[in-house]
Amino acid sequence: MKIVAIIGARPQFIKHFPFELACKGKVELVTIHTGQHYDANMSEVFFNQLKMTQPDYTLHVGSGAHGEQTGKMMIEIEKIIEETKPDGVVVYGDTNSTLAGALVASKMHIPLFHIEAGLRSFNKKMPEEVNRVLTDHISDLLFVPSAISVQNLENEGVRKGVHIVGDIMKDLVQYVTQNDLLREHVPKERNFYYATIHRPYNTDEKDRLKHVLDVLEQLDKKVVFSLHPRTKNLASSYGLNLEDYTNINFIEPQSYFSNLGYLQNSDGLITDSGGMQKEAFWLKKKCVTIRKETEWRETLEDNANVLVFTDLLKIKEELQKLPKKWDETLYGDGASGSKMIDKIIQFLQ
Repeated sequence: MKIVAIIGARPQFIKHFPFELACKGKVELVTIHTGQHYDANMSEVFFNQLKMTQPDYTLHVGSGAHGEQTGKMMIEIEKIIEETKPDGVVVYGDTNSTLAGALVASKMHIPLFHIEAGLRSFNKKMPEEVNRVLTDHISDLLFVPSAISVQNLENEGVRKGVHIVGDIMKDLVQYVTQNDLLREHVPKERNFYYATIHRPYNTDEKDRLKHVLDVLEQLDKKVVFSLHPRTKNLASSYGLNLEDYTNINFIEPQSYFSNLGYLQNSDGLITDSGGMQKEAFWLKKKCVTIRKETEWRETLEDNANVLVFTDLLKIKEELQKLPKKWDETLYGDGASGSKMIDKIIQFLQ
């Protein structure tokens, strides 16, 4: 059996590694890298650090408006699908790369398998929400992390091919921590909060981004801020001098191991990322998510994660409220990849 997997953005590299491991000796895996994330710190470092197999095809699509970017991807993916003639196509998550691969597979009548299906923020202004909803409705197998995701799909009339397998990102977090792979990547810093902010609603207006930075500047501990290239470019275009923020240590985007190292060593996370909410939970770090909603609603239980959006001054207070317990079983047992590939083989036989 031959499977094409489509990746293109940082979160998908993280999800792809455990799936790649699970495929070994079972199916032939062909990987297409769309080039949606092309900065070396956002792309190449994952392949090097995790020792992932280099992609069979790299498209170098780069940035662009959503329609332009997705369209370019579809044109190139279709050519590769015609050439490789796979038995199925795997897509991850909710990026433009996800939607491009899903649409091509559906149009070419090739079985489509969606990893991390069934998530909903219920915010259609997020391009990720549109991507994930459309992908779910044309997928043949939908691999979901929890019962909430199953209910989300049932509410939309999607019931066939849905399987709870846990979260594949947990596979990698367990792999890394159990094999003590973070040892060389734990920073020297102590007594700090870790921050990653990049979503448009926190960065696309000068006043909003400035307010976020001003609040971080006033926190009771140093803030180590892993600065996404997009956020950095916007701050520069607004005329914001990052050197004025003496309580914030701005650092380059981190490799996967270094990112987890900073998170593991921190006293809490401030983010608008989806995946890092889960990573914080698994590493037992309090998370404050600067969003109105989250796809990962289970992390909100017992105050492990809290949503703060309008009144950012609450961030300091919320960081002090630690959960009484952590659910060790949240999003599976760390064997999601194997469960997925077994279901795919069964489906294709």
